[in-house]
Amino acid sequence: MYSIGELSRATGVKVPTIRYYEGVGLIEADGRTEGNQRRYSRAGLERLGFICHARDLGLSLDAIRALVALDPANHAETHDIAETHLSDIRARIARLRRLEAELLRIVEACDGGPGHDCNILEAFGDHRQCDHEH
Repeated sequence: MYSIGELSRATGVKVPTIRYYEGVGLIEADGRTEGNQRRYSRAGLERLGFICHARDLGLSLDAIRALVALDPANHAETHDIAETHLSDIRARIARLRRLEAELLRIVEACDGGPGHDCNILEAFGDHRQCDHEH
C-alpha cells in the first residue's frame, strides 16, 4: 500500500492534485490507516499514472473519466474519444498557426528602433487592424 506522498513522488503529481482527483472520483483510496491517512494500492498508483499521462496528452478530465469507465475491450468508444481529441488538437494547431501569422505580420511592421511610428500597441488593442480572422 502507498501513502499519498509516495504516490506523489512516484508520479510527480502534487498531493493537492491527487486529493482533487479523488474528490472528483477519478481515483480512490483503498483504505485509511488508524491515523486516518489515505492508502492506495498498486492499481491506484497505475490509475494515477494513467491520469497523469492522459493529462500530459491534453485530455480533459471528462474524457479521462469516460476512458476509465469504459470496458477495456470497448475499442470503438476508446477510439472515438481519441479521435475527437485529435480533431480538437488539430483545430487548436490551426488556430495557433493563424495567430502566429498575424503576430509575425504585426511584429515585422516595426523594427523596435526609435524614430518611427510603432503600431504594435494599436494592433493589439484593435482587432480591425488584423489582416485575417484568428
